[in-house]
Formats: sequence, C-alpha cells, structure tokens
Amino acid sequence: MPSKPAQSRSSRKTSSSRSSKSSRSTKKGSKASPRRASAAKAAAPARPYVVRRSAIHGRGVFAARTIRKGADIIEYRGQRITMKEADRRPDSDPDNPYHTFLFELDDGRVIDAAVRGNAARWINHSCAPNCEPYEDDEGRVFIAAKRTIRKGEELGYDYRLNVDGRVTREMREAYTCRCGAPRCRGTMLGKKR
Repeated sequence: MPSKPAQSRSSRKTSSSRSSKSSRSTKKGSKASPRRASAAKAAAPARPYVVRRSAIHGRGVFAARTIRKGADIIEYRGQRITMKEADRRPDSDPDNPYHTFLFELDDGRVIDAAVRGNAARWINHSCAPNCEPYEDDEGRVFIAAKRTIRKGEELGYDYRLNVDGRVTREMREAYTCRCGAPRCRGTMLGKKR
C-alpha cells in the first residue's frame, strides 16, 4: 500500500506557532481596541485554506488568503497505525485501490487520514509544489508553504509515493500525475529506495 513520506525538519522548534491560527504579540501594556480586533477577525478567514473541487483530482485545498513562505498551513491528522495494520485495512476508496490517505512517518508507522483525518488529506500532488510536508521532533506532520501562496491558488506537495515490490505498468498508469506543471515528471511515485 503506498504512503506519502514526511520530510524531517528538526531545525524547527515545536511551539504554539504550529497551529493553523497565527498568534500576534503586542508590546507589554498595550491592548488592541475590541472594535478593531473584531473587524480584523471578520475580514480574515479563520483558516488559511478552503476545500473545494479541484481540476487536478477530486477535491483540493486552496488558499483562502495569501500564505507567506515558511508558514505552517495545516497538520496532517488521522489515526496512527503500523504499516502492517494499514495493509490489513480496506482501501480508502473501494473504487480505486490506488487512492490513499496514508502518510508514512520516520518511525515506520503511518497516519491514516481516512480515520479521524482533516482537510490536509485533500491536498493534491504537484511536481511544482508550493508546499512541503515535514515531521517535527514529536512525530507530527505539518504542511508548510515553500513559497508565498496567493489567495485562490491550489495547495500541492510532491507525494513521492512509496510502493513495495516491483512497479508494474498498471501501477505507473494508476499513479500518473495530473498536476499540469510545465516540468511535470508524469508520476506521483518517488524514486525506489
């Protein structure tokens, strides 16, 4: 069963800045006007993304506002299980056994976003990604902006899917990339390890 590997970014510290909501600090002793704070809150979407139909594949995740380079957008959530358990489970989509919500962790376990998952599971693959996944020191996976992402732009990262055994023609066809990038490599599969 294929899974998406996470990249390590151990140089990042784990802190409250990991949440999808941004926190702003003010100088000691100063307070924002309640009227202004509520107006600003109403103007900016609560989340930096929205889920809607994608031209790439099924659902996609799109920027609801400008997202700055390096910003954490969303945590990839779901049930943490062993690869053995993932192999025993039914496919995420019975009509397409190649469709997966599994994300491989550094310790060999996987996150199954089909169980208790969130919107991160709808982020599509791209050969010219504007996002990148990384695993923090606590084993949590976050999707961060590789560059500034404009409002309305679809979020995408390179899945580099891992599959066990020989990659057959049927698998290559099933994992064909549809990202439409000028330098698309034609597959969502990663290089064999």
